[in-house]
Amino acid sequence: MSEKIPLLIDTDPGVDDALALLMAFHSEAHEVVGLTIAAGNVGLDHTVRNALKLREVVARPDVPVFPGCDGPLVHVQREDAAHVHGRDGFGDIGYPDPAGAAADEHAALAILRLSHEHAGRLLLVALGPLTNLALALRLDPTLPQRVARLVVMGGAVTAHGNITPVAEFNVGFDPEAAHVVLSGFPKYDLADWEATLAHGLHHRQAEEWLAADSPRARFYEAISRQTRLWSEDRRGELWHSADALAMAWALEPEGALELAERPLAVETEGRLARGLTAVDWNRQTGAADNARILLRYDQARFEARVQAALAAA
Repeated sequence: MSEKIPLLIDTDPGVDDALALLMAFHSEAHEVVGLTIAAGNVGLDHTVRNALKLREVVARPDVPVFPGCDGPLVHVQREDAAHVHGRDGFGDIGYPDPAGAAADEHAALAILRLSHEHAGRLLLVALGPLTNLALALRLDPTLPQRVARLVVMGGAVTAHGNITPVAEFNVGFDPEAAHVVLSGFPKYDLADWEATLAHGLHHRQAEEWLAADSPRARFYEAISRQTRLWSEDRRGELWHSADALAMAWALEPEGALELAERPLAVETEGRLARGLTAVDWNRQTGAADNARILLRYDQARFEARVQAALAAA
């Protein structure tokens, strides 16, 4: 087997981030080299603790957890997603304190250091607000030259938002950071909220996967229970995991069945449109195509990745 692909994950661990992380740790082709943590789904104290717990669940205490930004770059922190993920981000199940501690190095500095250590090979996956990555980019604008591929979970490419009428949560939480990153990287892959809605998981099937006799499945069943009940009550028979879909595409890019490359910009002003990911679908502005947008992914591959990650010993 060829040398593993170094994988750095910037995340705000709530329930869907946790599933994506289980998938990443299960991949035989990738080596997770670090978790950089931001506030988002819940506050930074909780997201760091959740990352440490997830690291413990997969028995990878060697993977460093780097605390990062505790709020948006500019504006006061807006509402979080505790009503979906639980006040602690992991379903309020009262899990025991994780072993080990977070690293002293700030997430933004860790991103830059690891980009040098794995220059030209690094797969960078951003699952939360882009605050840490924006700070890293402001510190060193040459960062994109060392990243082999950036995969972002964020945005709503036809303006069907989930936190405002037009904005998706990760971008809406910190639009300035999203602007810095999505204008600073000349090319990136985007798995948006609308792709998430097109790739739902059936609740009853997910329950079968979660019944697997493995520590990972048991832990994930517990922390996701509140979220799954919330989802079934409001969205019907399908459960949606945005971060898991983004991670499936990151780990297995050949599973993408339909992509669109277009110019994309983030709206940072406006009473109604703040946080909008504006896609120039008709290429009217003359801007370069910077976003490769996921429109359709192989559902069978996606589900197989989820199931395998949950059942892993």
